[in-house]
Amino acid sequence: MTAEEIESRKISSAPRRWLGALRTASRRGLHGAIGLVYPPSCIACKGATAQAQALCARCWSGIGFIERPYCERLGTPFEVDLGAGLVSPAAISDPPVFARARAVCRFDGTARELVHRLKYGDRTELALTLGRMMAQAGHELLGEADLIVPVPMHRTRLWSRRFNQAAALAQVLAKHSGVTLAPTALARVKRTTQQVGLTRPQRADNLQGAFKVLPAMRPTVEGRHILLVDDVLTTGATANAAARALLRAGARQVDMLTFARVVTDA
Repeated sequence: MTAEEIESRKISSAPRRWLGALRTASRRGLHGAIGLVYPPSCIACKGATAQAQALCARCWSGIGFIERPYCERLGTPFEVDLGAGLVSPAAISDPPVFARARAVCRFDGTARELVHRLKYGDRTELALTLGRMMAQAGHELLGEADLIVPVPMHRTRLWSRRFNQAAALAQVLAKHSGVTLAPTALARVKRTTQQVGLTRPQRADNLQGAFKVLPAMRPTVEGRHILLVDDVLTTGATANAAARALLRAGARQVDMLTFARVVTDA
C-alpha cells in the first residue's frame, strides 16, 4: 500500500471517528441532563446521593453488615473471634441441609425496609443494588458454584405478586459472576401458606414436599455444586426444603446466599 493510499484511508476514517466522539458526547450530555432533572437519590430514604442506585451515609450506617467472625455453616456472626472455621452450637445441634449460608446483613433497620420495598413495593430496580452487595458477600460461594438457582415461587403466588424477587437477585448474581443461571432447575409444586407468624416446626411442616426437581431438569442438577439464592433467611426452613430437593435430585452440594438473614442474640 502506497503512502498516498494510507493517507487517504486516514482521511476517510476521520468522519467515523468524529461521529463516534459526537455520539459519546451526546450520551454524556444526555446523562448529565437527566441527572439535573432527576438527581440521584438514596434507594432507601430518597435523600441526595453522589450516584444512582446507592445508599446515603445515614442509611448505609443503618445496615448491620455480617462479616467474619461467623459460623461457617449458618453464617451467623460471633461476638468474639475464636479462630477460623468455627461452627456455632446451633449448627452442631441442628445441622442444616445446605452446606453453608452467607448473607450481606442482618434483617433489620434499613435492610428490612429495602427487602420489603423489593418484595411488596414493586421496586424491582432494587435487585440491582442488593444483588451486587450479595455478590461481594458471597464471592467465596460464587467462586465454587456451578449453577445459581433461585428459590422458586408457586405459580399462583407468582401471578399475584408478578415477579419473583429471588429470581431477580439471582439474575444479577449470574451476570456479575459469570456463573450459569438455572431459573427453572427447581420447581415449587405445592402451594403453601404464608410462613410469617409460623413457628420453626410449623414452617418445616408447611414446606414438606413443596419443592421438586422435575425429571427434565435432573441432568442439569446432577453432580453440580449449586448456589441457592433468596432474599431473606429466617429459620432456614425454606432453604432446607429447597436444598433437600436439589440433593435428592443428585446435586453434589448446595450453598445458600441471601441479602439478609434473621440473627437472634440468644
